[in-house]
Amino acid sequence: MAAARVLLLLSGRAESPSFAQSVCGLLGAGPGLGPWPTHCGLKRGRLVLSDGPFPGSSARLPLQRPPFCPFAALDQQLRTPGAELPSNRGVDLGVAVLLQSSDQSVLLTRRTRTLSVSPNLWVPPGGHVGLDEELLDGGLRELQEETGLQLPHGQFSWVPLGLWESAYPPRLNWGLPRYHHIILYLLVISWESQQQLQARIQPNPSEVSAFMWLGPEIAAAVAAAEDGTETLTHLPRDLPPSVLTVELGEDERARPLALPTSTLLRTTPTKAEGNERVSAGTKFALRLWLQHLGR
Repeated sequence: MAAARVLLLLSGRAESPSFAQSVCGLLGAGPGLGPWPTHCGLKRGRLVLSDGPFPGSSARLPLQRPPFCPFAALDQQLRTPGAELPSNRGVDLGVAVLLQSSDQSVLLTRRTRTLSVSPNLWVPPGGHVGLDEELLDGGLRELQEETGLQLPHGQFSWVPLGLWESAYPPRLNWGLPRYHHIILYLLVISWESQQQLQARIQPNPSEVSAFMWLGPEIAAAVAAAEDGTETLTHLPRDLPPSVLTVELGEDERARPLALPTSTLLRTTPTKAEGNERVSAGTKFALRLWLQHLGR
C-alpha cells in the first residue's frame, strides 16, 4: 500500500482510514449535515485529523461531506455481493487554492470535458500534494500548472479554510466510488487586483477550459445552492442573468463568454451526467470564504 496521506487519531492512536470508510463518520460525524470542527496537523505531504486537540495540531477547521456522500451510505448498508472497492489504497490528500484578488473576487476554473474525474465542473485550482511537499507549496504549484499564475514572493497571505470529504463518482447510484480524497481548501489572498492577475493567466488547456472571477454577491448565491436540493428554476431578482467568463476555444485561444448564472446554481443531479456546474466542495469553500470576509 502507498504511504498514508491522511491519518486519524482515534483513541490516541494514529490510524490510516481504509478507502471505503467515511472519514467524517470515523471522527464522530452525526446524522446532520455538519460541518464538524476538526483538529488538524498540517505536515509535509500529510494531514493528521482528530476530533480533539493533540500535540502538533496546528489548526481547527470545519470538516464536511455532502448529504449524498457514498462512503456515508456504504457505512449504513450491506455491500452488494461482488461489488469491489480498492483494498490497497487509503484516503488520498488534495489541496485547492481559492485565490482572492485585492478587490475581493475569487478565481474558479472549469475542468475540461476530457478529464476522467469530475469533467466540466467549476472548481478552484488544485490537485494532489507531493509526499515531500508542504501543503501551501503544493497548492501554489497546482495554481501555476493550471493557470500559469506565479504569485510574487511576499505579495500574498494565506489561511486554511476547511476540509471536504470528496468522492468520485459523487453518488452511490452513479456507481461505486473510484476515488476518495480529503480536500484542504486554502484561501490565498493576493495583493494584486483581479485585472492584474487576469493579465497573467495562461490556462493549461489539458486541464482548464474556462475561468472566471466571482464577487461576494454571486458567490453567496452559488454557495446557497445546496446540493441535495432541487436546482432553482428562476433566478433571484438581484442576480445578473449572466456572468462574464473567459473560455478556451478549439484553437486554444481565450475568448470572453457570457455564462448563464443559472448554470452556476445547478445542483448535483441524481443520475450521472456531465452537465456544467459548480462542485459541491466548491460551494462549501465559497461559504467559508464569505464567512472569512465577514470577519
